[in-house]
Amino acid sequence: MKKILLNGIIRENPTFVLLLGMCPTLGTTSSAANGLGMGLATTFVLLCTNVAISAVKRFIPDLIRIPGYIVIIATFVTLLQMAIQAWLPALYAALGIFIPLIVVNCIVLGRAESFASKHAPAAAALDGLGMGLGFTFALTLLGALRELLGTGKIFAFTLFPETYGALIFVLAPGAFLALGFLIALVRRER
Repeated sequence: MKKILLNGIIRENPTFVLLLGMCPTLGTTSSAANGLGMGLATTFVLLCTNVAISAVKRFIPDLIRIPGYIVIIATFVTLLQMAIQAWLPALYAALGIFIPLIVVNCIVLGRAESFASKHAPAAAALDGLGMGLGFTFALTLLGALRELLGTGKIFAFTLFPETYGALIFVLAPGAFLALGFLIALVRRER
């Protein structure tokens, strides 16, 4: 069971190893807080979706398997979106359209199809949690790196004056540059 949990964090990290979920990875990581928020939101959806799909897999006919999975995913994303909008309006404003786009995030549907539909709910929960934590780690690290290099801050704590930051890292091209360096670093260590 421990292996299942660690799999998504280390060996099959969705961002650094599998290169999945690039849209929210590049679009929401202008700061560490945004990366953490998006990662935790996706973790919630992964965990709930994996457990639900694992529990009802016998009742979903093969002919409508994928649409059935998407309905389950969309249900949890809708609940999450309403909760974030109600209790964390600043995070909701920062993440914007990327919250509903969790429905079509290939990490969520991929884990539903490749793992949750073939395993018991407990194992599916651990897989969802592991993949979600791996995704959260990657987004938070990328957001922290971009925020630090672009503004001199991490989680709003100033480490050096903003005038020494490189604005490119807060903008879209900086996401590609920072992600490229992090992926190269992870693959170099393998």
